[in-house]
Amino acid sequence: MTTDPSDVLTVEVADGIALVTVNRPEVRNAINATVLQVLTRTLEELAADDTVQVLIFTGAGDKAFVAGADINELAVRTPRDGLKATMQSVYEKVERFPKPTIAAVNGYAFGGGHELALACDIRIASTNAQFALPETGLGIMPAAGGTQRLAKLVGLGRATEIILTGRRVKADDALAMGLVTTVVEPGELLDTARETANAIMSKGPLAIQLAKTVVRHGFDVDHQTGILLERLAQSVLYSSAEKAEGTNAFLEKRSPDFQGAAQKDVNK
Repeated sequence: MTTDPSDVLTVEVADGIALVTVNRPEVRNAINATVLQVLTRTLEELAADDTVQVLIFTGAGDKAFVAGADINELAVRTPRDGLKATMQSVYEKVERFPKPTIAAVNGYAFGGGHELALACDIRIASTNAQFALPETGLGIMPAAGGTQRLAKLVGLGRATEIILTGRRVKADDALAMGLVTTVVEPGELLDTARETANAIMSKGPLAIQLAKTVVRHGFDVDHQTGILLERLAQSVLYSSAEKAEGTNAFLEKRSPDFQGAAQKDVNK
């Protein structure tokens, strides 16, 4: 029996938010080659969809966000597969996605699931969430961005310990170390993620896009280069209809119409 590729990932778009769900609950949403193929196509489609302003990633069911890569596929991978680095490449697309991304982590986020969450801009966890990078127990290592992104979030020493031991990090510990920004009860997870998405969408869309870009790219460069990126991005915003609308709305004590302003910028 073959799996219809459209079944392994579901996408619901409503009110500017795309909810992307890894839909393999029978294997705790483990990511295989088919999921990666569908996710790549989905990212391309959502990037081009002007009705989508924020992406939320989650996993089907209440046991797992994504419990890692499919071990059956891992068992037969070769050095050539390691160099091809398919999962790493897909998660690079997640990190570079032009719109804000939120990981709503419900349950296990192990291996490739942990790394998918790390590639997102914001991570919100339910109280039953657990994070781990257990790859060293399989004789391999995290290689979809985990060795790099985790250290930047929680510090080199703590990331090294988590990777070398493969230990599980519970939600409260993840919050304390800055791995996630919020922990809520499981029934509140998606509502909280949507509230965060709505808060983002109430701001200037060009400002959001440039702020995300500067934070991401400025983190990996020297201080002076990061400051220059910040300065240049602000100069672009100063010339936008979005800035004019935001400041005028504040002075006039009304809600800004950022979408209308964004259309003016497009039509310039």
